[in-house]
Amino acid sequence: MTQAPTPTADTVRALVRSLLKEGGDGTRGPDVRPVTEDREHTWWVGSRHVLRLAPDREASVRRRRELRLRELVRPQVPVAVPTSVAHGDWAPGLAYTLDTRVPGGTADEYDVSAVGEADLAGLLSGLRTVPARQAEALGVPRIAPRSLEALRRMAVHAAERLAAADEFDAARLHQLTPPGAAQLAAQPGSAVLTHHGLTGAHVLVSADGRVRGILDWTAASLGDPAEDIAGLAVAVGSPPAVRAATLAGYGARPCLRGLWLARCDTVIRLTDRLDGRTTGSLPLLRTQLRRAWEPILLERVTDLQEDEPEP
Repeated sequence: MTQAPTPTADTVRALVRSLLKEGGDGTRGPDVRPVTEDREHTWWVGSRHVLRLAPDREASVRRRRELRLRELVRPQVPVAVPTSVAHGDWAPGLAYTLDTRVPGGTADEYDVSAVGEADLAGLLSGLRTVPARQAEALGVPRIAPRSLEALRRMAVHAAERLAAADEFDAARLHQLTPPGAAQLAAQPGSAVLTHHGLTGAHVLVSADGRVRGILDWTAASLGDPAEDIAGLAVAVGSPPAVRAATLAGYGARPCLRGLWLARCDTVIRLTDRLDGRTTGSLPLLRTQLRRAWEPILLERVTDLQEDEPEP
């Protein structure tokens, strides 16, 4: 397998000059810099654009699919979706897209207001209106729902490790029992288009708490809507996520399922980081754990009716 080249400021600047027709007068062209030190394939280009370089061929497939998917999603959601002003290959077989920069900070920087929760509700309800056949025609994959009971068992073991490190009270996971996890299994026929990668970095929020845009649609799939509710719980906190999902028309079961997916995931992720199996920011992982475990009104799972209607 051929080693992919590592992008440098000079190679990025040369590509951008050819795309934006800047720097032809002998100037250096627009300022370019990596978005973060650990993301060498995503670059700010001046103040108006962002350049995303696929690091391998699999990522290139997702980038090219994302270009078409964003056009399908854009009319259905009330928040901004990035627009590509240029795309192609930055190295043999490796895709790039030069996107307009969506204004706003991240959900890791700003809290979401009540109006912002309505924006998120519009996102969730809009995704549900995207025809599955059209998404599949673009190559969007179908993903089977995860087993909450299997995830619960993994989280129980991880929580014991966190408790030993004085990071978490493992008894909190006892709220989710095996029968409760079974009751929160994904319902047949509930698959919708999901972003499937909602994080604080992908949810753009303005200083007044409005949600202005959603970034990075490369992981989009047809599947369990609770995955996006879980992503929002980690990104903006469990109460805003559940309120947004409720506004979008989701009932107690998918809301609680999303809540517990997020809670189990954050326990496992922090444990993996502490044990050296993964990398990442410990402060961010601790913040995500805290967000997912914020209390909500719908904490009990025993009162759900098996025939609870879903929109």
